[in-house]
Amino acid sequence: MYYPAMLNLKNKKCAVIGGGAVALRKCLTLLECEALIKVVSPEFQKEFNGFDTANVLLINDVFKTLYIEDCFLVIAATGKNDINLEISRYCNENRILVNVADEPELCSFIAPAYLKRGDLVISISTGGKSPALAKKIKEEISKYYPAEYSEYIEIMGLIRTEILKKGYSSKERRQIITELSELSYEELTAYYQNISKC
Repeated sequence: MYYPAMLNLKNKKCAVIGGGAVALRKCLTLLECEALIKVVSPEFQKEFNGFDTANVLLINDVFKTLYIEDCFLVIAATGKNDINLEISRYCNENRILVNVADEPELCSFIAPAYLKRGDLVISISTGGKSPALAKKIKEEISKYYPAEYSEYIEIMGLIRTEILKKGYSSKERRQIITELSELSYEELTAYYQNISKC
């Protein structure tokens, strides 16, 4: 079983090895997390050319371990088993987190499907056994948590800050937050406007 975790990758050195569609998708996800990314490949899809060079360094070369020796996290998406295996072995020997696309047995972590609504992130994992099923479940969940939930979470955070200022006991805070989670967005907004005036 994998240990579920949310990693803070802001300003962490990460590498994506590969220049195809899978590597591009992985790179976009790392960019959302504000990582500092090196992408290594002998050739790149044209979409890579649009990246901001302050965040993404493209290295037009075959894989060499020197490109990942200072990394916190590495994603291997070369499509070549021998290179992916070499990357996996090096990372595991040097305590670098590694994900090998479509080869969970070579990974020290797997990247789940996820639904993001602002600060609300719902992860769905099948332990690498069925990414297609994880994607299907993600689509089903998205019907229950539409894009507006990002605003809902924002208001909840503001209310929590206000409640912490009021000096309630931890038990009282939990009870209030639990009750608030049942409210609609409109009701929650009205509650925030009221509590912030007190």
